[in-house]
Amino acid sequence: MSYHGPASIGGAPVRAHLSGRWEPVDGRFHWGGRIEPDPAVAQLLRSGRRDVELRIAERTRPARLAEVDPWGGVRITGVGDPPWPPQAGTAEHLED
Repeated sequence: MSYHGPASIGGAPVRAHLSGRWEPVDGRFHWGGRIEPDPAVAQLLRSGRRDVELRIAERTRPARLAEVDPWGGVRITGVGDPPWPPQAGTAEHLED
């Protein structure tokens, strides 16, 4: 399952590259990936804010910002239902 496309964090538009997997150890779905370089998202992380809400289409899920990568993108993780719509889970990407 993966998603590549538009999203928002705190109402600010971003582009997300996400995938997920069922984790048998804890019995939950874990998802995560990368937010393309965005100065506002990087600033959230640098200011100490890690807990955010990621929105894709009509689905909003709690997420956690992890780190800024060498290219300026931000790693993001979450547990539970993925933020992308179910039909997007089988497609390689959902375009704007």
